[in-house]
Amino acid sequence: MNDNLENKVALVTGASRGIGFATAVELAKNGAHVIALARTVGGLEELDDEIQKVGGNATLIPHDLMDLDGIDNIGSALQERFGKLDILVANAAMLGPITPIGHIDAKIFEKVMHLNVTATWRLIRSVEPLLAKSDSGRAAIISSGVAHSCKPFWGAYSTSKAAVEALARVWAAEVEKRGICVNSVNPGATRTAMRAQAMPGENADTLPLAEEVAAKIVPIFAPGVTVTGKLFDVRKEKFLNYQLPS
Repeated sequence: MNDNLENKVALVTGASRGIGFATAVELAKNGAHVIALARTVGGLEELDDEIQKVGGNATLIPHDLMDLDGIDNIGSALQERFGKLDILVANAAMLGPITPIGHIDAKIFEKVMHLNVTATWRLIRSVEPLLAKSDSGRAAIISSGVAHSCKPFWGAYSTSKAAVEALARVWAAEVEKRGICVNSVNPGATRTAMRAQAMPGENADTLPLAEEVAAKIVPIFAPGVTVTGKLFDVRKEKFLNYQLPS
């Protein structure tokens, strides 16, 4: 067990499946109390069972992040219950259609941006005061390689992930002097339902499991890791610098 995460309070969004689920379990395994947020009650209950199996404990928050006003209440609820937040994993996101930009339905594009970007910003705004109360506030904004590769037909998802990386970089610069470390995380292709939706012809057996990815993400939350404003590449297992266009 990683003593560095003992008594830490960690909020994970999109915790009912995939990387969010696996990261929540890994955090609990390493001593953190997990606050698991997702819209699917059944998935949260399954997560709670897994966390109990590894000797951890969790608080479940069934909430649809499309309800933006509800996000504003999360910070106050956590303040009342815990008085602080040590770790934020902003993982919740939707893929949207894999189709030419000109073919994306306007309402669908807005929904992707609503969940992936606006909800993330509202969450940041809601919990920042709690992270500031931690002696080692850490935040990871889950991104994707398509934020940089800008692959054809991935317009909605690619744009949203580039936007949340910009949010993370700005936020990191703003709170660095307050001791909060903020980084984006590129998990790489992972054996999840979202990946199968995006790449239906791909051999999933060639991809790492979400549990393997989570095991590499969780160590960046240790108090001794003070890197901020970077992109953590899970496949390379290192922090990368952002660069200006050349």
